[in-house]
Amino acid sequence: MNRELTVLGTASQVPTRYRNHNGYFLRFDEHGFLFDPGEGTQRQMQFAGLSATDVTDICVTHFHGDHALGLPGVLQRLSLDDVPHEVVCHFPGEHEEYFERLRFATPHHARAKIATRPSTGDRVYDLGRHLTLTVAPLDHGMPCQGYRLDEADGVRMLPEKLVAAGISGPDIARLQREGRLGDVTLADVSVPKPGQSFAFLMDTRRCEGAERLAAGVDLLVVEATFLDTEAELAESYGHLTARQAARLASDVGVRELVLTHFSQRYPIDETRERYLAEAGQEFDGLIHIAEDLARIPFPKRR
Repeated sequence: MNRELTVLGTASQVPTRYRNHNGYFLRFDEHGFLFDPGEGTQRQMQFAGLSATDVTDICVTHFHGDHALGLPGVLQRLSLDDVPHEVVCHFPGEHEEYFERLRFATPHHARAKIATRPSTGDRVYDLGRHLTLTVAPLDHGMPCQGYRLDEADGVRMLPEKLVAAGISGPDIARLQREGRLGDVTLADVSVPKPGQSFAFLMDTRRCEGAERLAAGVDLLVVEATFLDTEAELAESYGHLTARQAARLASDVGVRELVLTHFSQRYPIDETRERYLAEAGQEFDGLIHIAEDLARIPFPKRR
């Protein structure tokens, strides 16, 4: 099992000397999800040791530049590197025209296998291997959507119980598939293995969609563009403060929280301390203040 979040960029509208535009890569076993690739994403991937071949899905919350202007380079790189598998691109269906403009922003040999999944409203996609991707609208004053990954619950086989029951080889898979083998049930030789979950929320006020997507997840990545001193500004532009993001996470039972998408008004040497202090008043779980090129391991299974 290989599950890890790589932060490629943490700036909001304006990148700084220390913060690249948005970009987040989630490795979830054989899947590689690239979220909101802003400018400079290709280069940040190089620094992080990620290749175009690692990407299986691209998920765009909305088409403001800091979340999507890296798309042309990433999509062209898929062709340049002859990525052999299909890459599925998810984005708000109301703005499909912007995706197509970015996809063909400049001439190139479009050899990559690109599938598009524009969404409107609530959607659930079966990604196979007991994994689903849920999409729901967010509140940013323009078409914007968040994402949630859910792994189905499973079971963990107990080797000593299997030996005692005389079950081995292909019979193990048969027992898992059918639930019973003779007098032995699956419950006799296994214990429950809860599935894991992840949510990604960018550029939104608190809303029903954000609450549903984040409910009970193991790891939530959420924008916290401003601190409470700019709460009115956050509301007017459709953003969250650190306190609001942490309150949301606490209210819906998030296990670990990643705050990101920081305004350029906050010096990087102050961000961690101030954001932790504010968010920590609302959320008592583990809080990560995202930094460019940081790697955040997925929480241990419940």
